Amino acid sequence: GVMNTDNMSILGLTIDYGPFQFMDAFNPAHICNHSDSGGRYAYHRQPNIAYWNLFCLGQALLPLMDEQQQALDALEPYKTLFPAALTRRMGAKLGLVDVREGDAELIEALMQLMHKDAVDFSILFRRLCDAAGGHTEPVRDLFLQREAFDAWAARWRERLQSQPGFDGSVTAAAMRRVNPRIVLRNHLGQVAIKRAQQGDFSEVDRLLKALMAPFDEREGEDDLAAFPPDWAQQIEISCSS
Repeated sequence: GVMNTDNMSILGLTIDYGPFQFMDAFNPAHICNHSDSGGRYAYHRQPNIAYWNLFCLGQALLPLMDEQQQALDALEPYKTLFPAALTRRMGAKLGLVDVREGDAELIEALMQLMHKDAVDFSILFRRLCDAAGGHTEPVRDLFLQREAFDAWAARWRERLQSQPGFDGSVTAAAMRRVNPRIVLRNHLGQVAIKRAQQGDFSEVDRLLKALMAPFDEREGEDDLAAFPPDWAQQIEISCSS
């Protein structure tokens, strides 16, 4: 959403749940709030915005400190801790149980392929779970540049197989625990809201139930895990939504 300083908690949580969106087709420059015309809070800028927010917090706390340098010293670890944490968490989405040299580049290469082909973020990672178990065609079908994906997938499989005691089915199960099948996509919320405005809260209840167990495979929820319809691209979210 809009990660200005008053929308980020002391724990680093972004808490402005009004103007937020889930990103469908991967785009590093994705803007969640249409009033953010300059893209200050675009997806790829959010790590730096978090640092800026912490910098502002440091400024607010300066009267309680002996020296300004104390605040700067406290901020310095972010520059290494955040990239390391991001690599670790993205690695978990790819089934990597530890962090090794080259993992960040492997992740970035996938992001670039996803961007070029506008691949759906959530569906890509969910299908990769099956690919870890050997079922590769569904995830391959998401890409137009299939040869480029095949080359990346070969590197990924080699990395997976280098892990001690690698078992594809075990890795796939672990990946399903960190790659949700269902997220609160913009169009799902819009449909539920429209029906609720007409007095029908059944879709709100159904969506809530699904989101309480977003990693599970359950019958009757395939539509909630499907690609967004074309009209969903027109949805815009603002602070007044």
